[in-house]
Amino acid sequence: MTRTTFTVETDDRLTTVDVTDRIAAAVPDDLGSGTCTAFVRHTTAGLVVQEDEPRLRGDIESFLRDLVPDEGHAHDELDGNADSHLRAMLVGLDVTILIENGRPALGTWQSVLFVECDGPRTRTVSVTTVEDEDKRR
Repeated sequence: MTRTTFTVETDDRLTTVDVTDRIAAAVPDDLGSGTCTAFVRHTTAGLVVQEDEPRLRGDIESFLRDLVPDEGHAHDELDGNADSHLRAMLVGLDVTILIENGRPALGTWQSVLFVECDGPRTRTVSVTTVEDEDKRR
């Protein structure tokens, strides 16, 4: 098992960032097959597997805004970011990806998108890889 972290810098309150290459770089070169889990260490951000196409990323952001209004939540009286917590809850904090031949086994159009719901910020993503038992030496 290996564990690494990387940071993501965001420049808007609600935005998406492709982190596929950073997750792939966290997979050890000698790992043949196994799993990789990426986890966001924040309550107002998340990760999804989706196509990295600019218009779709805009649609994802619009979808989250439509589902969760910016204002009108009880938590807003404390921090003013209840919408960010609720959006991140819908997105989810982690993704697990199969590793085959030392690389994430994503489909042709699949990418891992970091979803920022309370930016701009600097965020931390943890990546844990585990090699399949039958492949361990």
